[in-house]
Amino acid sequence: MTKSAEEIKKEINDWKKFFIDHGLETNLISDYLSYISSLIENNAPVIFEIKHLSQLIGINTSELLKMIYSPSDFYREFEIAKRSGGKRKISTPYPSLKKCQRWIYENILKKQSVSSHAHGYVQSKSIITNATIHAGKNNLLKMDIKDFFPSISINWVIVFFKKLGYAHDISFYLASLCCLKNHLPQGAVTSPCLSNILSLSLDNRLGKLSKKYKVTYTRYADDLFFSGDKIPLSLIKSVTNIVTSYGLNVNTEKTHLIRTSKRKIVTGVAVHNEVITLPRTYKKNITNTLYHIKKHGYLSHVSKLKVRNPYYLESLIGKLNFWQQIEPDNKFVEKSISYLKEIKKQ
Repeated sequence: MTKSAEEIKKEINDWKKFFIDHGLETNLISDYLSYISSLIENNAPVIFEIKHLSQLIGINTSELLKMIYSPSDFYREFEIAKRSGGKRKISTPYPSLKKCQRWIYENILKKQSVSSHAHGYVQSKSIITNATIHAGKNNLLKMDIKDFFPSISINWVIVFFKKLGYAHDISFYLASLCCLKNHLPQGAVTSPCLSNILSLSLDNRLGKLSKKYKVTYTRYADDLFFSGDKIPLSLIKSVTNIVTSYGLNVNTEKTHLIRTSKRKIVTGVAVHNEVITLPRTYKKNITNTLYHIKKHGYLSHVSKLKVRNPYYLESLIGKLNFWQQIEPDNKFVEKSISYLKEIKKQ
């Protein structure tokens, strides 16, 4: 939510009064107000130095410095299977770092603008809204940005915070709390929102390109979608050129141009004419999993499959919640969610 000119003026005057009441020199007040004004106009909280940041978050300064300069010590890493095959590395922050990331997300990132083309990790948008936009289109082009989060470097994040108005040292502190091994980690609280914010320029350029080709464009995380009555092959090259200009790469193995009015899969949702449904294989896999859990017990099931994902149960509930979004009146799904939630309580 953008602040009005009156709100900005009032906040700056409140700071000015605060400095005067504390006896600051006039030239210092002028410098501070210049710094503050930019942050307030960009809907960002004022942060002066490391101790101030630690007080805002509510964490010890020495502990905060450890997280900034040795972030690897504050993550637990594990791998999960990708739907398309292979493994995806997940880096989960420890509670102390997660608290810092949550503060950054709630007080800074959440208030920043993202493109209307973005549907992943956006409040009031979802896989369903993304798929619905492409319903009823004859042609569909699907492209994928390779290693999306790891390709977004800490330098991008530092520049973003500096553009908001933060001093270089504060920008570095904030960026370090959001990054691992100099890139966005898959699993950090801040990564999804940052990926959308930092992709604003990319989305705008791809949006303009889609208008030129008279097609519809959306992005869901690292997945790019273009749909329309006609999609020429030249669009693939044009999209690739734009993506690579940002130092990103297109995963050519996942580039698919579908020229048919038959059913298409968009972010895991089947789209046919104006109707969206779940693919049969999705339902079948979940149904089979639930059958084995009920027959053999949850612990026996995960032991037999050698499941190492600590969030396996949550992921099953998430899949059922997704199914319920598509079919809200499905009693099997409703009962299955309740059943798994009872297991979670045990």
